[in-house]
Amino acid sequence: MATNITWHPSLSRAERTQLAGQQGFTIWFTGLSASGKSTVATALEQHLLHMGVAAYRLDGDNVRFGLNKDLGFSEKDRNENIRRIAEVAKLFADSATVALTSFISPYRADREVARALHAGDKEGGIPFVEVYVEVPIEVAEQRDPKGLYKKARAGEIKEFTGISAPYEAPEAPEITIRTDLLSVEECVQKIVDYLAEKGLVSQTKEIK
Repeated sequence: MATNITWHPSLSRAERTQLAGQQGFTIWFTGLSASGKSTVATALEQHLLHMGVAAYRLDGDNVRFGLNKDLGFSEKDRNENIRRIAEVAKLFADSATVALTSFISPYRADREVARALHAGDKEGGIPFVEVYVEVPIEVAEQRDPKGLYKKARAGEIKEFTGISAPYEAPEAPEITIRTDLLSVEECVQKIVDYLAEKGLVSQTKEIK
């Protein structure tokens, strides 16, 4: 850990919330590759923006082009990948923006670290909504838009989640969506309804 550093305070989160007219929080999408995380997160981001809610999506692949381009897919690197994203998501949420993260995040302990990071914030905690995008592995393999499962089955990709590396499903997520049973619009509506019920967004708009 770095030494000889000092935290420089800025506006309080309460002030930011009042000035922005909205509360920041994190929606953490987790699930197998090809489960539909990015598709639903993108649709939700667009819907929130149309509602007038500032939101920004952090995508697993996109982040590895920049912030996390030095990381591979070993368990240690996956741990660090999620730690960094949790810190970035918290910064977005602290700024009164809704942070949407779509990452496989296969290890339960890493997701709990992300949740604890938000809960342990010195200003009383930042809401953290875990969304489990659940599909049977067979469905994910059938979709396989990037051809990754095929490569993993052929041994061309090592430590691939669901095939040669584990995925630990959430035990008590705030929301579970089955993208093999619901349309994208129905998934988004389910999440928006939850956010409205919890008072995290102040208005609802039916998904068309």
